[in-house]
Amino acid sequence: MATNTDIPQGYKATALGIIPQEWEMKTLGQIANVFSGTTPSRENELFFNDGTIPWVKTTDLNNGILTHTEERITDIALKSTTLKVFSKETVLIAMYGGFNQIGRTSILGIDATINQALSALILNTKEITEYFLLYWLLYRVNKWKRYAASSRKDPNITKTDVTRFPILVPPLAEQRKIAEVLGMWDEAIEKQVRLIEKLDLRKRALMQRLLSAKLRLPGFSEKWEEVELGEVLSYEQPTPYIVRDTNYQNNYKTPVLTAGKTFILGYTNEGNGICKNIPVILFDDFTTDSRYIDFEFKVKSSATKLLRVKGQNNLYFIFCALQCFKYPIGGHERHWISKFQYLTIALPSIEEQTAIAEVLTAADREIELAKEKLERLRRQKRGLMQQLLTGKKRVKY
Repeated sequence: MATNTDIPQGYKATALGIIPQEWEMKTLGQIANVFSGTTPSRENELFFNDGTIPWVKTTDLNNGILTHTEERITDIALKSTTLKVFSKETVLIAMYGGFNQIGRTSILGIDATINQALSALILNTKEITEYFLLYWLLYRVNKWKRYAASSRKDPNITKTDVTRFPILVPPLAEQRKIAEVLGMWDEAIEKQVRLIEKLDLRKRALMQRLLSAKLRLPGFSEKWEEVELGEVLSYEQPTPYIVRDTNYQNNYKTPVLTAGKTFILGYTNEGNGICKNIPVILFDDFTTDSRYIDFEFKVKSSATKLLRVKGQNNLYFIFCALQCFKYPIGGHERHWISKFQYLTIALPSIEEQTAIAEVLTAADREIELAKEKLERLRRQKRGLMQQLLTGKKRVKY
């Protein structure tokens, strides 16, 4: 606890640190009524089929204004269960549904129902705004995760955790100004996200045209050859590279990869079995996902194949061609061995492969630069939240 000599004039000491004198410290239970949702039985088709009422799950939460849900329920479900329709500007918090989901939040931009993994906060005072509350919850998301991780087998937070959760409450005018400032960063972040999506779509369209020879680069007119993927790519099981230590830490040097939904799982300090013969394509038999890798790594799953180029061909060109396949999969078959190596692609000369790869690499770099700017904006916003939401930096209002 800070001594009086440590406290600047106009500030006071609290359990959440030194804050401005006119700010208050409260709990969520003091400023809001907390409600939970329900999941209607999926065995009853009448509850979901042709539903029109938005039903929010943890995966719908976007840490901003929520205007769309993946699923909707019917009037029958609403009348047959304890579901409640929450109005716009209700603040939602994810209580469980996976460790990475815990603490995710949103403000409803639509009237909606929620599932049982969410808490809905309906403010019972005019001393706080929903948007300031949203930013406070986002700022303190790691606190939620600590609650969830403490002595529980299945990480979750409870209604008691929610009601006891502390919040700093500035004067209403200052809250609105803080939310306005942070909203400007949100707008810049959203604009950058849309730009990345646009660049990604443009690259995909370029890939489709270049890899189908519908668009030819200047100076090339030779006919392309149809070849099987197995003729231009060799594969090996990554058994020597499988990571044994699952204690992944960011301060370790070697990334641990899997080619499925998660690309970089974390980092290891293991020194043996690192794949140094790069670049390489990481191909996952279970999902047929693939990644182009040009840095040293270890892999987690034995379902992963390491694909390397044969002869005088361009690996990145072949990787991009692989991305254009939309192949149905099922079960745990060995998709590379049984299916993908026999699929055919149109292959130009090595000179044209290289030229196409250079064009697509330039598009990748443009996307990467846009992503770097997005991360800078997010870091700036996090730093600003830390200053504004604790009163270390004041705004004029």
